[in-house]
Amino acid sequence: MTEVIATNRKTVILGMGATGLSVARFLSSLGESFVFADTRNEPPRLQEVTDQYPGVKIVLGAFDSDLLVNFDRVIVSPGIALSEPALVNAAELGIELLGDLELFLEHAKAPVIAITGSNGKSTVTTLVGQMANDSGLEVGVGGNLGTPMLDLLDDRHQLYVLELSSFQLELLNDARGAVVALLNVSPDHMDRYANLQHYHAAKHRIFRGAGKVVVNREDLLTKPLISSQISLSSFALNQPDLGDFGILEGLEEGYLAYGIERLMRISEVSIKGIHNLANALAALALGYAIDLPMASMLLTLKNFKGLPHRCENIAEINGVLYIDDSKGTNVGATQAALQGFGSGLRKNLILIAGGQGKDQDFSGLKAPAQKYVKQALLFGEDAQQIADSLAGHCDSTLVDSLPQAVQRASEMAMAGDIVLLSPACASFDMFSGFVERGLCFQQAVADLSKNGGQACS
Repeated sequence: MTEVIATNRKTVILGMGATGLSVARFLSSLGESFVFADTRNEPPRLQEVTDQYPGVKIVLGAFDSDLLVNFDRVIVSPGIALSEPALVNAAELGIELLGDLELFLEHAKAPVIAITGSNGKSTVTTLVGQMANDSGLEVGVGGNLGTPMLDLLDDRHQLYVLELSSFQLELLNDARGAVVALLNVSPDHMDRYANLQHYHAAKHRIFRGAGKVVVNREDLLTKPLISSQISLSSFALNQPDLGDFGILEGLEEGYLAYGIERLMRISEVSIKGIHNLANALAALALGYAIDLPMASMLLTLKNFKGLPHRCENIAEINGVLYIDDSKGTNVGATQAALQGFGSGLRKNLILIAGGQGKDQDFSGLKAPAQKYVKQALLFGEDAQQIADSLAGHCDSTLVDSLPQAVQRASEMAMAGDIVLLSPACASFDMFSGFVERGLCFQQAVADLSKNGGQACS
């Protein structure tokens, strides 16, 4: 594309996905005009855009560096890297770059809880939203999870709970007093960030302008540089100090605790896995920060079953448990799942992993694999890379497909074992997303109980 757009419109929306369309709906509700631009020549939702906004200018194809020179505001969808030459040039010219998060925070009239982290943020976001709902609040839950945040804006809401990705945080300058949490930091999206420091910096933008802060005291990468005037509390799977959340009397028979106060037995928490205890404690810390009733929050923990494809128990066949953690799309997530379900007595896990590695270093899987994994079944684009990393730490086998992995796992598993789908990779080499991958796994497991057939190709 070579032409410069000639227009008096001041705003351009970059990206015609779910976020871009939510921005368009929001601007339209305010009576503001805009232009759409997308790097793809045929965006999947192009027809929807042309039907809903027949008079709006649409520019398709690779962005030229001079694309944005006639605009004074550029609203950037999270999937578009700020390293795009057009955005670099716009920033140098002083053109305002912002994301939907800034727009949302500017217009939200109720308190906001904002949650990020490399892993666990979807579970914590949903859990906090459920705690708020169970306590009687009218709450809007979304962001990177589910409903785009601008579509949540409603004067009836008494609270918003947002999941935020590092991409959404890249343009955040002011959290406007939100209660924020950084759950953990481990390498992810290394195909977008130059190194872990750049990814870490994006995550830490959540602390800018925060009113209250919740961090993981066992993960030093979550520790923020903030004023001592800002309320800070922590959670972790160890004994808490006064004012913090943690565990008393050990992970086997212990308690969730606030300071020295026992809150509930670990065995009463519905979501299973050690990593989910950390998620539960993070949710309690966030709920406590906005004064949700403790008794109501604890009741929610007794009833909350977790999210689909996030360490979801699928079936038990011949004494073997099958768990769908298709949402485990990075090394940190799979580490957490291995540690959460591994047995201290023997190697009890058959790990199914693989897909698109996003330029990750898989060496972080070595230690938990050596301790817990009796066999790794690897498929997809970067299966060999994972196998190379695990060499000498556990037995690995390459397979052609996810259903084949399930079949092989069933043949080698014994009663008491867990077959864990936790890919440590993105799914787009073979699936439309982690949901389709998880459903394929679930169908393959269902077929085992019928006739051992394969469900997907």
